[in-house]
Amino acid sequence: MRADLHIHTYFSDGKYSPHEIARRAAEAGLDLISMTDHDSLEGLPEKRAAAREAGLSFIAGWEVSSYAGDAKVHVLGYGCRPCAAYEQFLEERKRGALVRAEEMIAKGNAYFHLSLSLADAERFHLKKSAPLHTMHVVSAFSERLGIGKGELYLSAFASGRPCYSGRMRPAPQDAIRVIHASGGIASLAHPGRIPLDGDARFALMNELADGGLDGIECYHSDHTFTEAERFASFARERGLLITGGSDFHAEGRNRVIGQPPFRPSEALLEVFSRLEGSK
Repeated sequence: MRADLHIHTYFSDGKYSPHEIARRAAEAGLDLISMTDHDSLEGLPEKRAAAREAGLSFIAGWEVSSYAGDAKVHVLGYGCRPCAAYEQFLEERKRGALVRAEEMIAKGNAYFHLSLSLADAERFHLKKSAPLHTMHVVSAFSERLGIGKGELYLSAFASGRPCYSGRMRPAPQDAIRVIHASGGIASLAHPGRIPLDGDARFALMNELADGGLDGIECYHSDHTFTEAERFASFARERGLLITGGSDFHAEGRNRVIGQPPFRPSEALLEVFSRLEGSK
């Protein structure tokens, strides 16, 4: 079985609808997908229906944004369902997102000598039930400045850059807790992208494994073969599940649905079957 367990749709910062994602996944020869939008399970019925219509197996998913100090850490949740804990977390994320957006816009206006407002970012925030995302702010500045979104984010809005805001960010342990409270399992997303040196990164991974982490996304578009194998070895040593996905958002980011190739283990498929069967 071939799977891609990390794909974004227009319910967060992806470009395409769930039906278009499912169509592309089927064309890529996949059997199982998860659409893992940022900080929200919005659109879950549409996503599940799109996968079914394309002849694909499906596991509900989302990607929870968190921070360990100044280091951005994303945690994937699989098999989750909306519940009181999820709704409370979502409302807190929405409030925090607005605070951060207003601070980023103020910093961006000062840095670039512009006068954008929250309304400019909201124009790119199409799914209002999900939190406003940093890239919605970046998109507003990108449009005004004529600079590519990826380039602008890395140069001005990423952690440590002049327009960054780190206010009201949950910790990775908070992400794991809400994923478990929502009935799912938690997998650390793309550990190779965590901005820590090797020793600090693996120290964090051990800390999260001790704190209830269920899996590691070992196979990801940004991981080298050597990194992927090292993360897989760590996962096996700690008794964690191994997940993998493209992190596809749209064309032009060197990410393709179904790449890198990932074949889930029987253990992971058994967990997914149990989680989907409990819905």
